[in-house]
Amino acid sequence: MKKLKKTYNYALVSALYLTVISIFVAVSSYLFFFNSLGTVSIIIFGLILFIVSFFVIQYRAEHFIYQRVKKLYEDISILDVNDLKRDKVTTDIDEFTKTVEEYVEDKKVEIANLTERDSFRRDFLGNVAHELKTPLFTVQGYILTLIEGAANDKEIRDKYLERANKGVERLTSIVKDLDMIAKLETDGMKMKIEPFNIIELIQTVFDLFEMKAKKRNIKLIFDKIYEYPLVVKGDVERVEQVLINLIVNSIKYGKIGGVTTASVESYNENKFIIKISDNGEGIKQEHIPRLFERFYRVDQSRSREQGGSGLGLSIVKHIIEAHNETILLKSEFGEGSEFSFTLGKETII
Repeated sequence: MKKLKKTYNYALVSALYLTVISIFVAVSSYLFFFNSLGTVSIIIFGLILFIVSFFVIQYRAEHFIYQRVKKLYEDISILDVNDLKRDKVTTDIDEFTKTVEEYVEDKKVEIANLTERDSFRRDFLGNVAHELKTPLFTVQGYILTLIEGAANDKEIRDKYLERANKGVERLTSIVKDLDMIAKLETDGMKMKIEPFNIIELIQTVFDLFEMKAKKRNIKLIFDKIYEYPLVVKGDVERVEQVLINLIVNSIKYGKIGGVTTASVESYNENKFIIKISDNGEGIKQEHIPRLFERFYRVDQSRSREQGGSGLGLSIVKHIIEAHNETILLKSEFGEGSEFSFTLGKETII
């Protein structure tokens, strides 16, 4: 014999409940009221029966729907049955449907975010492997050549050792930058906020890379003479890292004989904006939205020729955002680029 449909079972049980209640009410009314109250007792018990029947049916309907939906939640692993509240289950199907749709929509967003993160993780691991593979194989190749006999020739030995050393330096740079990003993302690197003179810090970085700039005949200058200190609030070591990455990028990708200019302006009454601009080759608009992604390169061949970890701008973005500040970029292909970021002004009492 085929099992009854669940809806029939629900209806049969509900009917049984009502029948039992009706019999009980009928017997009670006959024994206690009919002989003395007549028609009035029938009306009263009719109302009582109606009210009781309403609540019985309402309870049964809610219980039926709740059990069915709870089973769905238990069957679908991505849904948490603890998120299903009994008071949300109702015979108002439109309201119940709306509640379920809202929940499903939230889960869709959550799944989309998890999928995006997983995709990002795969891409990131692939990029790390690729970035490490190139210098590793380069170093391995030079060392194997030396082992096989090239070490006996002093000129070849010195040349290959120098090239192997460059490969090791690149590996070290990638590992250090990866470590810094990991610390920034896990909140393991706390910012030490203190006041400092941003003009003095920019000049320090200019002095640090003066020889590197001279090799490409690039001038490192301020937009004007700053007669007085401009005091900002931030982690001086991390802001120095930001300036180093932006200025080194400007030297690498600026045009030979060009200029890298630093300027500091008032952004509003509470913030300064620090700008590092050049008159180099600029960046095409289609690359700008992805420029701060890890390992993203506008020109793969040229970027690898210039060296670096491919993480510089990503580190810049992380550091500035860790200060709760803003990083901005304006660029015109063929004319140059301007990277800028804000820092809070130090209030001098």
